[in-house]
Amino acid sequence: MIAKRWWGRGIPGLVTAGALAGVLAGAAGCSMPPAPRAAPGPTAVSVPAKPAPVRSAPSTPPATVEPCPEGGVRLVEMEGNAAMGLRVASFQLVNCGAQPYVLEGYPQLSLRDDRNDPLEVAVEHGSAGITTGTPNLDEAPRPVTLAPGQAALFGIVWRNLVTESATPAVTARIVEVEPRPGAPQLWLRLEAPVDLGNTGKLGLGPWQPLVR
Repeated sequence: MIAKRWWGRGIPGLVTAGALAGVLAGAAGCSMPPAPRAAPGPTAVSVPAKPAPVRSAPSTPPATVEPCPEGGVRLVEMEGNAAMGLRVASFQLVNCGAQPYVLEGYPQLSLRDDRNDPLEVAVEHGSAGITTGTPNLDEAPRPVTLAPGQAALFGIVWRNLVTESATPAVTARIVEVEPRPGAPQLWLRLEAPVDLGNTGKLGLGPWQPLVR
């Protein structure tokens, strides 16, 4: 192999083709430095959403309290009972006034139909032979004093019978009660009507204190 002389300023000596090839081979074998990593982009930061303002529900308006009737007492219908044509019902008298209320004996009771017409009904004290085993109706009357907020009760009993086809059956939808002689009458439309059939007869119990 013919050696070539390479002359250049500042490069003395002789470089052969083999040596040059070795240099180039060594240079080729050297690994290139890794490319610099790209700078990280801005990191997305999740910002928690603000909770929606909680609106408080409008407060429920207070229930309207019925005014106390003129006489200072209120009549309330209680649950009744019916079995094989026999009916029993009771009513509360609540002292909604500010003074004690004294009762004695039996209330004065009358019945009206759904057109507010009075009904011909014989109201008798006690069970009146309509039934037996109703001591609350057949007890002897006694004085009952109601402090404000206290209540008394009375019961009634009747039979839903139709014994005469020519006599129309009677159903009372309204009851009127005079708690004591001379007191204002209390008027009440019934949830459960008094279905007397055509018996025309009703048993009435005395005033009794309500035991809670």
